[in-house]
Amino acid sequence: MEIFEKVHGNMITVSDYRILSELPELMRLDSGAPVKDAGDWEKRRREIFETAVRLQYGELPPEPEILDVTLLHSTLFMKRPDVPMNNYLIKTGTANRPFYFKMQVILPGCGGKPCPVIVDGDMCWTYHLDGRFLDAAISRGIGWVLFDRTVIADDVNDRGRRNGRIYETYPDLDCGALMAWAWGYKICVDTVLKLSLPVDRNFIAFSGHSRGGKTALLAGVIDPRASIVNPNSSGAGGAGCYRFVMNGQCAGGDPFRSETLDDLLNVFPFWFGPSLGNFYGRASALPFDEHFLKALVAPRTLFISESCDDIWANPLGTLLTTRKAEPAFRLTGASDSIFWYYRPGKHAHTYVNVEMLANVINHKRSGEPVDGRMFILPFDDKPIL
Repeated sequence: MEIFEKVHGNMITVSDYRILSELPELMRLDSGAPVKDAGDWEKRRREIFETAVRLQYGELPPEPEILDVTLLHSTLFMKRPDVPMNNYLIKTGTANRPFYFKMQVILPGCGGKPCPVIVDGDMCWTYHLDGRFLDAAISRGIGWVLFDRTVIADDVNDRGRRNGRIYETYPDLDCGALMAWAWGYKICVDTVLKLSLPVDRNFIAFSGHSRGGKTALLAGVIDPRASIVNPNSSGAGGAGCYRFVMNGQCAGGDPFRSETLDDLLNVFPFWFGPSLGNFYGRASALPFDEHFLKALVAPRTLFISESCDDIWANPLGTLLTTRKAEPAFRLTGASDSIFWYYRPGKHAHTYVNVEMLANVINHKRSGEPVDGRMFILPFDDKPIL
């Protein structure tokens, strides 16, 4: 099966599923009063930020005391004279305990005008090595800002919590690695603006895959400069749903189940804030689910991308929390700002995903028609959702 093929309605078979408890009410204040207008929503945003963000991921890292940038290397992307590719060294943190990480910026010419960019922290993966992946954006007039989030905080599951450069700089910082990585997106945007690069500030997209997708969604929540937020195959702790657990299989694939809160806390507890562990074995008691997190993106654009043969990432639970977040987008006048796409194929971040993200960016920026592969389900959701 070619990965550019459209999906169809029976590609995923759901053998069984469990809804652990009813999802918490998004559009109701903690007092019990309904959210009726923009003022109510601002109050509700502050309430759900405390649970969907602080409880789940821990505290936000502080604003850095320093932000210095050095150009390390300048070349051309795929030998194109109109597409410079520059590598920078970022020095940030505190004056007494700075730390460093690298950032790569690739910007198409865009006729001398500022261009939109995708910020992606997944240089620790290998999919960027496929020239088609980066070119899927560059060829459509969209640039890249790339960095390796694991330089900021370690991603090694047998070292325990709070390992990596950011924790050496901020020894009292009480957040998980996902929050530290998300902070890296913010620092990259700070750096791009400090350098006055020809970037369209109204069209900065955050993207990432798997645990990087969880990071991209969180980064989009904590940094409102991200106008388009695109978690790819992010699953539990990202775009999925803690309360919806499914078993199923994709055509030709093996039966599998979706990832749970307990799975995450057993293997990757350091990704999250210290308080989330109190809900081990008690996902149904969480005071939030991921529709809260998605709602915090409103009224900006949310683009959820998934793959069909990826039961672990909970494709039905992801759709459920996306639908449950819709009232926040409607209230903020952004009912046309939620997009979702299921790609045939396995758990991966491919050039097709980038093509679809580029389509969302250019649709919002210049009215490009929405790609016909958007909004097609690979399963029958009617008996379930």
